[in-house]
Amino acid sequence: MMKISSKDYINELLAKGARESGRGLLDYRNIGIGLDRIPHAEGSAQVDIGNTRILAAVKITVGEPMLDKPDEGVLMTGAELLPLANPEYEMGPPTPEAIQFARVVDRGIRAANIIDTKSLFIEKDKVWCIFVDLYVLNYDGNLYDAGTLAATSALLSAKMPKYENEEVIREGNLARLKTNGVVTSCTFAKIGDKLLLDPDGSEEGAMSCNMTIANDEKVLRAMQKGLRGSLKPEELNSMVDTTFEKSKQLRDMIKKAVGE
Repeated sequence: MMKISSKDYINELLAKGARESGRGLLDYRNIGIGLDRIPHAEGSAQVDIGNTRILAAVKITVGEPMLDKPDEGVLMTGAELLPLANPEYEMGPPTPEAIQFARVVDRGIRAANIIDTKSLFIEKDKVWCIFVDLYVLNYDGNLYDAGTLAATSALLSAKMPKYENEEVIREGNLARLKTNGVVTSCTFAKIGDKLLLDPDGSEEGAMSCNMTIANDEKVLRAMQKGLRGSLKPEELNSMVDTTFEKSKQLRDMIKKAVGE
């Protein structure tokens, strides 16, 4: 838990319109995107936002479709909060925090239709299954935006295996996985009466609520609010406007990293 004195210090800074990092209230920390971190994955990406570091890996294999969607492939997103990333993380089954993290990232990707699951159909009872695994290597706030950047970058750079004579071929001249557009997210924290973009770990400890907004080039795709604090309609509108402005920068970073 964060000490009260630290919360007071953050609030004192915010009253002056300042943050401990020296950046503006609506500024991101430095962002880095690196690809191909896992050689045997179909696609992988490491994203750093400040000291937060997340690794995403994409694995594509042949499997059975969901019973309610027999003509569609499968897209699944999972997450692990590794103990090396934060003293509060422990080994074992997925925690509620890990499940929530994976769901928020997954929701944005699905809502934006980045992967057309119907195009993953092979034949009756056989479809391509795409697994996106997120590994938190270091935590210092704002997992959602880093996770969405990593997952999207890994998907856009992933190579699509071939299925021939009932065998999966992962070598040779493989084309990239077919994707549609780019999705990113912007996460805000409310501390007192201030809204902050990209909260770090200390700021997350002081916030009354947070909001993550995912969008593509055209429209909003998903929204997720956390904690019990409230937001005014004008605050939500302000966050939406900022999201559309900042997402241009985030999309450009992804496109540059994957070579589009």
